[in-house]
Amino acid sequence: MHSFAAAAPKSNQSMNNLKSSKEKRYRPNVAAIVLSSKYPEKVEFFIASRSDIKDAWQFPQGGIDKGETPREALFRELKEEIGTDQVEVVAEFPEWVSYDFPEVIAKKMYPFDGQRQKYFLVRLKPGAKINLDTEEPEFLHYTFVPYSKIFDYITYFKRPVYKRVLNYFRKKGYL
Repeated sequence: MHSFAAAAPKSNQSMNNLKSSKEKRYRPNVAAIVLSSKYPEKVEFFIASRSDIKDAWQFPQGGIDKGETPREALFRELKEEIGTDQVEVVAEFPEWVSYDFPEVIAKKMYPFDGQRQKYFLVRLKPGAKINLDTEEPEFLHYTFVPYSKIFDYITYFKRPVYKRVLNYFRKKGYL
């Protein structure tokens, strides 16, 4: 006599363990911490409110296309999101940083669970013109803020990564 009980899931707990043990998928991405052209005399950070998520302020960022280097993606994304790629790279964060999407965003970004990002600190060149009225507008509004005000704006799930990256640039003497 054969027992087939072992072939069926033992419980919902077993199924949940299978789901939680799956490897997460992170979208390769670049992020730009944009400083005004007044840097280094005056340190002001560009932040913008997303057009698709109410009151979600962040730094410009975007996916890295196949065959594209992070630096190439940086310039392309800036042109697509803020209407200019007229920046100078000041520094690059030495590591890739990952974060998980909140559930509401994860559905929109399927099949990705979060993003794996390369951060660049950049300075707008004098005369660079920001234009949010791009082909596919991602931002509604923007402002420049001092470091002390950034986290008054930034959406909650990006704060830990932003703090880590900004602290690194501060310790290295860029900010």
